[in-house]
Amino acid sequence: MFTLGTDGFGRSDTRARLRRFFAVDVECTVIGTLYALAEKNLVPRALVAQAIKELGVDPEQMQPQIV
Repeated sequence: MFTLGTDGFGRSDTRARLRRFFAVDVECTVIGTLYALAEKNLVPRALVAQAIKELGVDPEQMQPQIV
């Protein structure tokens, strides 16, 4: 299960940037979904890595939920 949502009003100048900051935009949701499927061996793990690269998501980005 992945929790989606933000509480960072005033954190970014646009909603799109706020969603990306909290990793709840479309691209991050797709990657999270693929990751969950890979954990259940329903898709190859290489597909997750490919999606990260193709969707332009920085896998080294600090996770705001744990800061």
